[in-house]
Amino acid sequence: MHRFFINQSQIQNGRATITGSDVNHINRVLRLAKGDRLLVLDGAGGVFLAEIEKASRDEVTCSIIERLPEGDGPVVRVTLVQGIPKGEKMDLIIQKGTEIGVCRFVPLVCERSLVRLDGERATRKKERWQRVAVEAAKQCRRADVPAVAAPAHWGEVLGELAPGTAALIPWEEERHMSLKDFLRENAPAPEITLFIGPEGGFTGAEVDRARELGVAPVSLGPRILRTETAGLVVSALVLFQWGDLGGQ
Repeated sequence: MHRFFINQSQIQNGRATITGSDVNHINRVLRLAKGDRLLVLDGAGGVFLAEIEKASRDEVTCSIIERLPEGDGPVVRVTLVQGIPKGEKMDLIIQKGTEIGVCRFVPLVCERSLVRLDGERATRKKERWQRVAVEAAKQCRRADVPAVAAPAHWGEVLGELAPGTAALIPWEEERHMSLKDFLRENAPAPEITLFIGPEGGFTGAEVDRARELGVAPVSLGPRILRTETAGLVVSALVLFQWGDLGGQ
């Protein structure tokens, strides 16, 4: 059955209103009409069976038949704080991270970042990345859509970390703690934040600042991973060891 994400505010009084590009897809591509059924998802785990009442060029109105059991979200909520990379690498990171099970993405401006985003450009990028997350959630049949935050700096991101939060920062100069050992020695946490550097990696000062706030540096082994690879690998390993990736 066809699935469409809408905002929670678009579900009111037993009806769901679909707007935007999905309207053209419903009308012209799928050729759905009055009486056809579809699934409406609110992006926060709510799944609704709905029936089309009427369709116009601008919106499709559906009556809610029933709320279905919520889809199984990831057991561990992973926030991926990603140093903003060049080009369209962030699109790939968000797309594949969504498929793996990442719950939130935070684009990070670092000392060695080659890309600087602010003002209108930052807003446009955030909107684009959120659309990428929505499309990836549709493709992998997630019931929720990961949130993509606005580009932020170190101080902002570290200031949001609650005391005691599980947080890791893979760093090529870490010699004492491996990711494998960390996951084996610590009980699964309901939430974890992962910090991944940009193309030039993190500076020692950035790692020290994160360590002071309880973020644990870990080694990923002898190979140096590209920025667009590292976050996906670490997220997958965390969700495999602590979560549901690979089955329970």
